[in-house]
Amino acid sequence: MNTTVSNRRRLTSILIAAVCCTSAGLSRPAAAATAPEATAVSAAPPAAAPPAPPPPPYSIPWQLRPIAATTAVRSDTSTAFYDTNGSSGMTVATMLAGSYQVTPHLAPLVRLGFVNDDAPGAAVGGSSFIDPIVGLTYARRVGGFRWAAFGAVTVPIGSGSGDHPSPGAADANKTGPLARSGMDNAMFAVNYFTAIVGADAAYVDHKLTVQAEATLFQLLRVHGDDAGAASTDASRTNSTMGLHVGYFLFPVLSLGAELRYQRWVATPTQLNAMGAKVDVPNLDNVTVAIGPRAHFSVGRGMFLRPGISYSRALDQPLSGHSYNIVQVDLPVIF
Repeated sequence: MNTTVSNRRRLTSILIAAVCCTSAGLSRPAAAATAPEATAVSAAPPAAAPPAPPPPPYSIPWQLRPIAATTAVRSDTSTAFYDTNGSSGMTVATMLAGSYQVTPHLAPLVRLGFVNDDAPGAAVGGSSFIDPIVGLTYARRVGGFRWAAFGAVTVPIGSGSGDHPSPGAADANKTGPLARSGMDNAMFAVNYFTAIVGADAAYVDHKLTVQAEATLFQLLRVHGDDAGAASTDASRTNSTMGLHVGYFLFPVLSLGAELRYQRWVATPTQLNAMGAKVDVPNLDNVTVAIGPRAHFSVGRGMFLRPGISYSRALDQPLSGHSYNIVQVDLPVIF
């Protein structure tokens, strides 16, 4: 009997040990299976990168070139009030330009122009479609510094070209450059093909824009060998320079001032009253301009930059005719 009881106790101990081992073996995979879940819960998602700050605002010049390769359309009209021998005249010169951004740094452009002169007194006034410009802008930006190179040619198809231009078109082509402060002479030289090269550099930061520009124009006569004063030279060389300073008073409003200088590098000639060829007496001119410009976003990447400026001549020939110039400018940037 005692032997039987001992055997039963021994068998019971063996069964209990087997059950405990089985329970322990089953519990380990469950713990291991939950380990990845615990790891997944504890891993934090990567932090999102902060958005890049917007570029500092840029003050678009009045008659200097914008220092950017963008897709844009620009309507720009200068109205010049002047005086000749006590009689008042008015010249309106309108430019329409379009550019397209091919790459972030490269944009071709086309520029068209029309001028109308209401001549003073009994003088003959008139209108003219001037030579278009086809060009290319290459622009870069490094921090607060920007620079651009520009190359273009005129297409000599403007009104008033040839040996016998209409008096009205000839008058408009003569007065038009003065309404543009001498900065767009090449477009009004309708008897010439002109190659244009230029460069710009600017500091743009802290709501401030300071931009300098220089441009060289090489004119070659292709029309009007016998047109008289309109094309007395087989070739001419002109240059323009400028300095623009703009400051943002508010995010939607900037104030810009500009100093412009135009000078003939090779002295051009003209015909005097006796029909003799003489040097042009005024080889250069200096003008200043100042005015406000608004800055609006109209959604979907489109921006309006309307502005108005007043220009005044500091020397001959414009100061001798009391030139006062108002420019209304509407760039639309896409």
